[in-house]
Formats: sequence, C-alpha cells, structure tokens
Amino acid sequence: MTSSPRPGSSFSRSRFTRRNMLLATPVVLGTGALAACSSGGSEGSGSSGSDGGVATGGGATGGTLTIYTTGEEMSFDPATSQSLAITSLGLTARRLTAWKTSPDAPTELIPDLATDTGTPSEDGKTWTFTLQEGLKFEDGTPITAAAVKYGLERSFAPELTGGLSYHKVLLEGGEDYAGPFSGEHLDSIEAVDDLTLVLHLNRPYGDFGWVASNPAFAPVPEDSGQPETYATQPVTSGPYRVESYSPGAQAVLVRNEHWDAGTDQARAGGPDTIEFALAQDASVVAQSIIADRSDAQDSFLASFVPTAQLVQARNDPKVGDRLVTSGPGALEYLVLNTESEALKDVNIRKALQYAVDKEAYRTAKGGEISGDFATTLITPGIAGREEYNLYAEAPSGDAEEAKRLLAEAGAQDLSLRLVIRDDQTAAAESIQQALTRVGISVTIQPLDANAYQSEVTAGDGSAYDMVLSSWQPDMPSPNANLTPLFESTQIGNGNYNLARYANEEVDAALLEASSTLDADEAGAKWAAVDKRIMEDSPVVPLIYSKNSFIHGSGVENFVIGQFPAYPNYLTTTLKA
Repeated sequence: MTSSPRPGSSFSRSRFTRRNMLLATPVVLGTGALAACSSGGSEGSGSSGSDGGVATGGGATGGTLTIYTTGEEMSFDPATSQSLAITSLGLTARRLTAWKTSPDAPTELIPDLATDTGTPSEDGKTWTFTLQEGLKFEDGTPITAAAVKYGLERSFAPELTGGLSYHKVLLEGGEDYAGPFSGEHLDSIEAVDDLTLVLHLNRPYGDFGWVASNPAFAPVPEDSGQPETYATQPVTSGPYRVESYSPGAQAVLVRNEHWDAGTDQARAGGPDTIEFALAQDASVVAQSIIADRSDAQDSFLASFVPTAQLVQARNDPKVGDRLVTSGPGALEYLVLNTESEALKDVNIRKALQYAVDKEAYRTAKGGEISGDFATTLITPGIAGREEYNLYAEAPSGDAEEAKRLLAEAGAQDLSLRLVIRDDQTAAAESIQQALTRVGISVTIQPLDANAYQSEVTAGDGSAYDMVLSSWQPDMPSPNANLTPLFESTQIGNGNYNLARYANEEVDAALLEASSTLDADEAGAKWAAVDKRIMEDSPVVPLIYSKNSFIHGSGVENFVIGQFPAYPNYLTTTLKA
C-alpha cells in the first residue's frame, strides 16, 4: 500500500492518497484490509522456482498464466492507478523507471523507458530523463518524450482520479493545473525532443527517481481517444496488450509484438497469455491450487492465502515451496490520538508503549508466522532504516513501568475508545486485555469500511482515542513510511495521520530529509526523524507483518522481494 505529498513542505493533503494495489483497479487494499489478511507460511522463503527464486529477467516463455483475484473489475489507465510497479499494470504500461526485486537484497531502482534513473540538477529541482531509442507502443508508433508528458498531464485531469499523486505537488504549477483535455499543457513537464524529458520541481526532491516509477509516468499517445475508454482500451507499452475484458469475469492479455525484451530490465515477458480471473472466492481458489488440480497448475492467487487454507497448505507436504511467504513488510501499529483529551499528555502515551503486549497481539494474529515484533516506524527492507527501541525491551511489555508513568502523569480511571475495522476483534481484544492489567479500561468499537472512512480517516478525530491500523509504503523510501503518517498536513480529509500528530520540528525535518539528494545523508536524516517521532509516542509499533501467497506447480520465478511484500508479476514464468 503507499502514500502521498503535501503543501508547504512535501505533499498536498487532499492529494496525498495512498496505497498499493494488487490490481490496476479502483479497488484499493486499505490499511485494515492488509492487516486483516497478513499471515504467514513457510517463513521467510520469499520465492520459489528452479533457479532458487531470484528473478533473472529470463526464464521459459510460452503458455497461459492464470492470475486469480477477488477483484471484480480492472482498469489499465495509468492516470487512475495506484498499482505497484511490479504488479498488474506493469504488464501493460512501462514507466520512466522500474524496480528490481529479490528476496536476498534490497529492491533496486532501475531504468525502464529511460536510459538511467534520472539526473538531478545541482539544486535537485530539475530532473532529466533520456528515453531509449526504438521503443514502440503496441501499434508500432514510437514512444516519445511527448507521450510521457501527455501521460503525466492526463493524471491531473479531474476526470481521472484515484492515482498516486506524489508528482502533482512536486511539479511546478501542478497545484493549478487541470489536465490537457481543454488544450492546456503543464510547462514544468518539458519534452525537449523525442527522447529528452525535463521535469521542473518546486523544490529539491531526492527520491524523484522512485516517483518516476509510479503509474502516471507511463506514456500515453495524445490521440489515444476518450479518457473514459482508455481504462479498458489502452495503447500499451509493456510486453502485453489487452485482447479482451469482461467486468466480473475475465481480462485477457496477449503479447505486444512491438515490445523489445532487449530494452527491458524489469520484465521477463514469459507467458504468451495472461488471464486475470476476476471475482473469485479466495478460499475456493486456494483449495484448487493446494490440490494442484490440472486447471490450477499454471496459476497463482493474487490475494493472501486465507487462514484456514494457510494452515492446510503448511501441513501438506505436497505443497512445499509453492507456498511463498514474504519477509517482514507492512507496519501494524496502535494509533494514539494526540488530540484526544485522555492522550494529550506524552507521558500517558509513553505509558501505553510499556502497557501493550505485542506478544499477545501477534498470537491473536496467528503467531510467529504473522510477523516480527516492531519497534521502529521505517519498515524492514528500506534503505536508511536503523533498528532501535526506545521503550520496553520485552515484547510482552513492562506493566510496572507503565503503572509508574501513569501515576507520575496523574492518570486515574483512564477509559479509552479503541476503534477497529469489524474484522480486527481478536487483535483488539489483546490490546484491551494488556491495558486492563495496568488499570486502563478499553471499549472496542468495530466499524464497517464506510463508517471507518467517515469517522477515522475523514473525521475530526473526536470519534476515537486509539485505532488499529497498518501501513505499506508505495515505494521503498523512508519518505513513504513517515510523511503520510506523521506530517501535520496529512491530518483528516481522508489522509492517514490518524494520530493527528502535529510537530513543527518534525515537519521541518521531514522536508529537509526528502529534499536531500545524497542517499547516505538522506538515510541518516530519515533515521533521526523516525526516532524523534517515537519520542513523542503518537503510535505503538506492533509487528511488521508477513504475507503468504500460493501458486501451482507449473509456475516458476514467483518472487517476493525484500520490498514490497508482494510477488513480482513481471518476472513470473511458466515451466517449459
């Protein structure tokens, strides 16, 4: 899942959406959904395949790969997509940059359409990308810098909403731009010639190479037709084109004959055909794949393995390495509402760091296989992360220290409201029981998705003292971990600063870190901000969750890298 930017410093509140999606569809995996589905399997395997699972960019070609998904619809429009660089949209749409994933190494930023990952000016405000020569769309027309410019401009159009928006608040003039459909263009996106694209930012931004891997940086021909039809009739630049699409049933991708594997470091282009089977029951599909039925051998399930089938798969020796589990990924955490009257005192919030029993929480989530204990905000697998722990050393907490801090703060008869999604009851009860042991009364309030959105992300903060949540950043950058959750402009209006945490010193530090071009220097700044935020205790980190996926015996190169905790669709192949 991911995040977005804001004004004054980094990203714009209203546009800082978020999240990663398994499909290029309007369906978004919310934080709660991710937390609810996270689970384990053959721990830490991260890959399967004849070569040990590490993507080689090669492998067998041919055959039909089926991807089963619970989603009912798909969209192939980059302007409206929050799809990760390694999942469905990446099969049809290349971007300026791409990701190389491996279970044995940090995810690497690599060139895609461009010859490199971007060249910043000395002041970090101008980024230049040079396209490779000879790139073509599926209809054989050249992919030019003008087509990338048009694709970016489309993403600003009010008709096309829902896509990642990091670039919208970074490009000069973006705040007032409404897209190209009325004939207006954005001067800060400069197509100098057919192969040279220069992007002018309103401030230095060290991670812009990663931003250029977002869906909006895919090329779109200016004569591509009406925006409402592009979602199902795209002009593709990846190894596949859309042959057919039927909502609620199936999307079929076949080879784009104009895609040149020699220009693509990110995609294997293995199967001849990829079929997305839509609106599937995950439990039924998992059963078929576990049994390795003939019609499921060349397939995988896009969603996490349901708990019951996960237990079954782990106990079935015939499944073996077809069950693939990520390393520690998304941060699951307890939000402490800093605007709540009961939690305004930082010492009370610190007391909760000691009162929470992370061991009990993890047990409620399924035990050790569900994730590793968390103490930091930047998640594992992201460069710049530093391991530290400011509070209780034991995962089970320190009830006596919690009581001492509560007494010191003069907190008596503390009663807190814990808001959760309606599928988080067991985990919430573990929090409730832990806080009871230090004399805090907790009332659990489950909400459905609509009510949760209304009262938590879009509300004024009056509906809760605490919330259970989780966060998977859009990119392997500390910026995508910290900014959306803790910058003051990300409070309310559908954003994800659920702790309603506002600290001018931290806002300034976030801006400074995101503006730093040198990676090592930026990493040190991000690590310092991480620790500074935790000193104010706006959240209690619980676990870094692990995700399990399953595939049939005909599938190879099914890789989950160190980031994100999802398989790389672009390198998955079938056995010859």
